[in-house]
Amino acid sequence: MAAIVTSVKPEQDYFLTLQFSNGETRRFDVKPYLDKGVFQELKDVSKFHSVHTDGLSVEWDNEVALCPDTLYFGSVII
Repeated sequence: MAAIVTSVKPEQDYFLTLQFSNGETRRFDVKPYLDKGVFQELKDVSKFHSVHTDGLSVEWDNEVALCPDTLYFGSVII
């Protein structure tokens, strides 16, 4: 595993700002997932903004989650 997500902040246009346990701050684009299965629910901005850390990665109130490796390797350092 690359690193654990220690904090998450939802941003406009379906981006997440993520802080990782290795000290990096990275930006992840959720838009490519929004047309897939349960992720479609996150098109509702209020649901998207319910994102929080679960001690390892991120999840939303509807129990949709992304693995920490997906978030780390699919994001860019900011």
